[in-house]
Amino acid sequence: MIQHKYIDGICIAAALLAALLVLLFSFGEQLGIQKAYRLPAYVERLFDDSRVHSINLEIKDLAAFLENAEEEEYIPCNVEIDGELFQQVGVRAKGNNSLRLSKEYGLSRLSLKLEFDQFQPGGSYYGLDKFSLDSSFQDNSYLKSYLAYSMMDFMAVPSPLCSFVWLQINGEDWGLFLAVEEPEEAFARRNFGRDHGRLYKPDYRSLHAENADLALKYIDDDPASYPNIFENAKFKTSPEAEQALIRALKTLSTGEDLESAVEIDQVLRYFVVQVFVMNWDSYLGPTGHNYFLYEEEGKISILPWDYNLAFGTYALGMSNPIRDPEILINYPINTPAEGQVMLNRPLYHELMKHGEYFAKYHSYFADFLRDYFESGRFQLELRQTAQMIAPYVEKDPTAYCSYEDHLLAVETLESVCLLRAESIKGQLQGEIPATIRGQQEEAEKRLPVELNLRDLGDFADLENAKEKQDAALKRILEKK
Repeated sequence: MIQHKYIDGICIAAALLAALLVLLFSFGEQLGIQKAYRLPAYVERLFDDSRVHSINLEIKDLAAFLENAEEEEYIPCNVEIDGELFQQVGVRAKGNNSLRLSKEYGLSRLSLKLEFDQFQPGGSYYGLDKFSLDSSFQDNSYLKSYLAYSMMDFMAVPSPLCSFVWLQINGEDWGLFLAVEEPEEAFARRNFGRDHGRLYKPDYRSLHAENADLALKYIDDDPASYPNIFENAKFKTSPEAEQALIRALKTLSTGEDLESAVEIDQVLRYFVVQVFVMNWDSYLGPTGHNYFLYEEEGKISILPWDYNLAFGTYALGMSNPIRDPEILINYPINTPAEGQVMLNRPLYHELMKHGEYFAKYHSYFADFLRDYFESGRFQLELRQTAQMIAPYVEKDPTAYCSYEDHLLAVETLESVCLLRAESIKGQLQGEIPATIRGQQEEAEKRLPVELNLRDLGDFADLENAKEKQDAALKRILEKK
C-alpha cells in the first residue's frame, strides 16, 4: 500500500486535472484552443516522393477522349492508385500552349486533371479533391516542375505537393508523369487551416486584351471589372470578400502601407525562386499568368504554378525570344523582366520601390544560395531524384526524347542551376550588373556560359515524338 501524508490531496488534484483535460478536449475549440493539426492522409500516400507510384486509368473510349481533348471537358473513368481502385473519377486534358501544340504535332501524351468529386459528390482520394498529371511537355529532364516546387517549399512558400507516377491507361504502359496537388480546398486547408481565406487562379480570357486585373492592377471598386480574377475563384466568394481583395489591390497601387494589403515576406520569398528559375510563362512574363492568388483578412499573397517552361526555356508567346544562354543565365535579379512588363506588375514593382523590402529580397536570395546550393542540398536532391526515375524514363513508351537525351537534359539542368546561382551571387556582391541596362552596358561582366538550353527540351523533340506515341496508343486501342 502506498503511504504518504499528502496522498488524499494528490488524488484529488489528479482527479481535478483529469476532469480539466476532458473539458479541454471536449470544448477546447469553443474556448479558443486550436486542435493539433493532423496532415491529411493523401500527403503520406500519393505524395510520398521517395518512390515512384503507380496509376492506371480505365478510359472506355480513349480515342474519343483524345479527339476532344482541347474542349477540356471531364469524362468519368476508374482510377487505380498504388493498387487501390476509385470509381467514377473525372478526367480531362489540361494545358494552354502545351495542349494546342500537342494537337498541332499530332501527339497523344497529354497532361491530365483528375477530379474525385466531379461525378461523385464528396468524393476524394484520402481528403484530396483534385490532382494533375504533368506530362513533362518540353522538359526532357522530367525535373523542372519538381525542382521548382521543391525550391518554393524550401523557401517556405505554400506550394503544391508532387511525386512521380508510372501511368498506365487501360492496363498498358503510358509513361512517367508528375502528380501535382491542385490548389483547391484540400490544398487550402493543408496550408492555411480549416478557416482559410479565398483562393483564385487568375487567367486571361484573351491574350490580346489589356488584362489589367490579371496583372493585379487596381481598376476601380466594381468586382465586374476583375473578371480574370473573380470568374476564376476556387471557392464561392461573397461581396465582402471581393471588396477585401479590391481594397488590397487599391492599396498596392499606391505603394503605401503595403503591410496592410500584402503578405510581404511570403511574396518576397516567392519572387526569389520565381526569378531564380527564369520562368517567363508567369506573372513576370508577357502573359502575366500561371500563378494562384490567395487572400485572407484583406491581405494577398502569390503562390506557384506551372514550371515546365522554366529555367530559361520559355519561347512560346514571345515574338523575339531570347536564346542566348549567357543572357538567360545572367538575367538580372533587380529587373527580371523588360521595362513595360515590370511597370505593369505592381506586386513586384511596388514592393521593390521600398528600400526595406528590396534589401530583404536580396537577403532572402543570399539565404537561398547559401542554404540550398552552397550546402550541397540541391545537387543531392537532383541526383537522388534523377537516379530514382531513370529506369522509368528508360522504358517510357511515350517519352518526348530518347533516354540519352534525358540524361543530357539532367546534366544540363544541373549546370543551369549552378551557373545561375553563381551569377546571382555575383550580382548580389556587385560584381555582375543586376539590371537589364547594366548588363547591356557592361556585357563583359556577365558570367561566361557555354551550354545549350535546348537540351532541356525544344520543338524538335515534339516533331520526333509522334511515331513513338502513335505506337503506344495503337497498343492500347487494339487491346481486347
